Amino acid sequence: MTSPADPPNGAGASGPGLKLLAVTACPTGIAHTYMAAEKLAQSAEALGHRMKVETQGSIGAENVLSDNDVREADGVIIASDKDVDRSRFIGKRVLVVGVAEGIHHPERLIEQVREAPVYRGDGGGRGGGGGRSAERGTASAAPGGGKGRGVTYKALMNGVSYMIPFVVVGGLLIAVSLALGGDTTSKGIVIPDDSFWKTVNDIGTIGFQLMIPALSGYIAYAIADRPALVPGMVGGWIAAHGELYDSEAGAGFIGAIVTGFLAGYLVLWIKRIRVPKFVQPIMPIIVIPIVATSVLGLFFIHVLGKPISWVFEHLTDWLGGLTGTSAALLGIILGLMIAFDMGGPVNKTAFLFGAGLVSKNPEVMGACAAAIPVPPLGQGLATLLRRRMFDDQERETGLAALFMGFFGITEGAIPFAAARPARVIPANMAGGAVAGAIAGVASVEDNVPHGGPIVAVLGAVGGVPMFLVAVVVGTAVTALVTLALMSVGGGPAAAEAATAAAAPPAASPAAPSAAPEPVLAGAGGGGGTAASGAVAASGAAAAREVVSVKAAAPTDTDRNGDEAGAGAGPGEEVLSGYLTERTVKERLAADDKDAAIREMAELLATTGRVADTAELVRAAFVREEQGTTGLGEEIAIPHAKTDAVTAPVVGFARSPEGIEWGAPDGTKARLVFMIAVPEAAAGDEHLRILARLSRTLMAAEFRERLLGAADVGAILRVLGEIE
Repeated sequence: MTSPADPPNGAGASGPGLKLLAVTACPTGIAHTYMAAEKLAQSAEALGHRMKVETQGSIGAENVLSDNDVREADGVIIASDKDVDRSRFIGKRVLVVGVAEGIHHPERLIEQVREAPVYRGDGGGRGGGGGRSAERGTASAAPGGGKGRGVTYKALMNGVSYMIPFVVVGGLLIAVSLALGGDTTSKGIVIPDDSFWKTVNDIGTIGFQLMIPALSGYIAYAIADRPALVPGMVGGWIAAHGELYDSEAGAGFIGAIVTGFLAGYLVLWIKRIRVPKFVQPIMPIIVIPIVATSVLGLFFIHVLGKPISWVFEHLTDWLGGLTGTSAALLGIILGLMIAFDMGGPVNKTAFLFGAGLVSKNPEVMGACAAAIPVPPLGQGLATLLRRRMFDDQERETGLAALFMGFFGITEGAIPFAAARPARVIPANMAGGAVAGAIAGVASVEDNVPHGGPIVAVLGAVGGVPMFLVAVVVGTAVTALVTLALMSVGGGPAAAEAATAAAAPPAASPAAPSAAPEPVLAGAGGGGGTAASGAVAASGAAAAREVVSVKAAAPTDTDRNGDEAGAGAGPGEEVLSGYLTERTVKERLAADDKDAAIREMAELLATTGRVADTAELVRAAFVREEQGTTGLGEEIAIPHAKTDAVTAPVVGFARSPEGIEWGAPDGTKARLVFMIAVPEAAAGDEHLRILARLSRTLMAAEFRERLLGAADVGAILRVLGEIE
């Protein structure tokens, strides 16, 4: 009897076809996802196999693989640059590669999956293939297969995406309870114990306490799957509770990132240990979690905890020696410390130092109080000033951060700092230092151990005008420095992902390696609907109508699509009316990418739908810095989400000589599409357009006819085949 994991004998083009499955995904979840799906489906059909492809794009999963599909499958190909859940493929041969491999080497992948190891989900595996272990489980990774964004990026974004709801829920509940039920006292803003709002505050506090374990746990989970979840979460809890290692302040989100990666890689190492077969079933649910949790917990408490406690104690002593220095210098130092780790030992040292001097020297707490709200207010302001640089999830988190900042909850900025620490932390510190310095020079007093504009509203601040000036200026500095650093670094790679997503996004919520830094898209995926990549053996399409492709072939008398009635003609509209005769250009004059984008933007402007051509060009450049839109196969699809356009619009032009676009396959772009959509229409619509384009353009015969079309009318007729 043949095992479900073993292909039938003689399977191949000359024998019974295999039943194969595939999953394609990329951090931005747009064109590459569908191109890989189309290539794999086409190659499988050509080789005599049946294949169903699930696409996980920015608008979600389409053509989802069912339990029956998995049960009957002879092998699974995962062509993805972001994390894909493999637990449903236990017992099947699984080959894991980068999404580019699915585009450029589909036939090779189909051959390799027949010898891929069986995915066990617990670190065990068998079978050939010779591939190295993937980051989760034992699925094989094809030699030379691109892994896309590194495991580190994906893991960090996974943790951030799961952490965000805890930050938002906990922070907002605490803020609301303080606003509606708090009283200003010498001990800070206090809610009476018998008050309804005390219960609300307690619930919010629980959410906030779970924030750090969630970040750590899901970082570990992304690295080593379910066995790493418990040690990651327990490690995060230990990191957040300094009393376990004799520190008055926990290690905060930085400690959680450390414990998350330690837990993940520790579990991966334990998985590689060979154990008797009778022990293997209990390894992932008993042995690995217990061993990893114990080792990590003891290591953090007795090894890492001591330096953290030492830092806390010595920072406190050092600050005590600064009380005689200038108010501006002390304010700068306190502001830098407050904004550095947002709840970690450095932040807590500054806060407790100021709180301890409230009754003797309220000016010290005044500097702290001005700096406390700056990180969340600054990051929230940044999402408002340059919305296109952030995905939907991060923009929503930015609004929550503004609210938390008003109530002095510095942790509202943690999701931003965890996603791109190299940019956000320096920006936070710059704004915190400015706010602290202004408050120090102005001798602002805070008579309660709390910060944020709320303490001024409640009458606890002396020198309210200068206190508000300090907060506003510090917030502006943080926002502007954040945007400047993001622009220099290319912005968030997940801005197209929704991952973050950021997605991410993205992620991609996903990614971190040497890739551009992401937004909060959460490392892992997006929402909505996406195109199918499946082609049944009979050739019937399995995609939904919204992204279906009309595979009309040209007649023998008209290989260039010049036959009247074949598709759209002059004056007609294609791609849902977004591409018209006036947005088609037979030949680009540009000979480099930047000039081509400018020329395409001017082409789109002829429709009257572009309110600001220069801004459209800038938005397209920002997108290019996140990652090339040169897709290979001589195709480039630059695109932008910007309010510089008043309605979605698509343009097309050809470059006979080709333009260097940085495509992964090294080809120059000869077919250039440009898509621009306003922010309000930046959900599913432009992603559907991209999906339809990218899937159809995978047909070499379609590209040849598009290149060979004699004039604009002929081009429109060819493009009219895309429904």
